[in-house]
Amino acid sequence: MNNLTVQKDIVPIGDFKASLPKYLKNAQNTGHPLIITQNGRPAGVLLSPSEYDKLTHNRSFLKSLNQGLTDCESGSVYSTTELRAELIKKRSLRGSE
Repeated sequence: MNNLTVQKDIVPIGDFKASLPKYLKNAQNTGHPLIITQNGRPAGVLLSPSEYDKLTHNRSFLKSLNQGLTDCESGSVYSTTELRAELIKKRSLRGSE
């Protein structure tokens, strides 16, 4: 995600409503999020679909990474030999269904 610029990336809701297609196109073309204000306070953020996808992917990745670190710290891990045995077991169960 690119850095915000106050002049271009923060807009009052009235301006946003009046020029919605322009702001949607700009978000898609630049990748900049658009902060929409109401009564001078942030009320919403407009992101392009690709920026939203990046954020959700990164969040999912970080959550998974954090879970792996937690598992390592608690000792809830498999050795390579144990993992191979577990995979073989699961594959054989799947094949018998």
